[in-house]
Amino acid sequence: MKARKALSTLLLMLAVCSAPAFADEMKFQVCESTYALCTTASCNAKKGTDDVVSCKCDVKTGYSLGSKACDSVQEQVEGASIRSRYYPIKSVVSCLNDEPWAYCLDAQCTVDENGTTAHCDCSLAPSTTAYVATTDTYDSSTCTSGPISSATFDQVLEATEFLKTSKELLPFDIEILNVQSQ
Repeated sequence: MKARKALSTLLLMLAVCSAPAFADEMKFQVCESTYALCTTASCNAKKGTDDVVSCKCDVKTGYSLGSKACDSVQEQVEGASIRSRYYPIKSVVSCLNDEPWAYCLDAQCTVDENGTTAHCDCSLAPSTTAYVATTDTYDSSTCTSGPISSATFDQVLEATEFLKTSKELLPFDIEILNVQSQ
């Protein structure tokens, strides 16, 4: 177990050192608002488009990270509108396959009537590099259960590095539950 954790830490350190500077390009912002948290969301095809999926995300209030400033809840004809933002994660699974995944950061979302979930229109990303599935457990179907809201390892690591400079929202140490070579 210690060897696995050490290997996970080493892989994360190597990825941070070789990751492109997304944080500089994206100008991450930490702020407090009501937002959609999509890190564990499953997604479904959206009628009329091949490159956008609808992901069912949790509605949260508090500090979060995004590349756009926080907005207040906007009332629309369809319902309340919020953005999807990032909150630090504790464990991931490395996915390396041909499955597309959904990129939801800063996506526009409509809050469901119950007020606890929102449907977000997320861009469908082709799987050209390893991406992460946020989960506490791993089984063989974790990376093959259909489109999930995700990000590449580099994107998660850049957000984590940025959060280390934040006073309001600190990152967690991330555990990789499986290790796949890229």
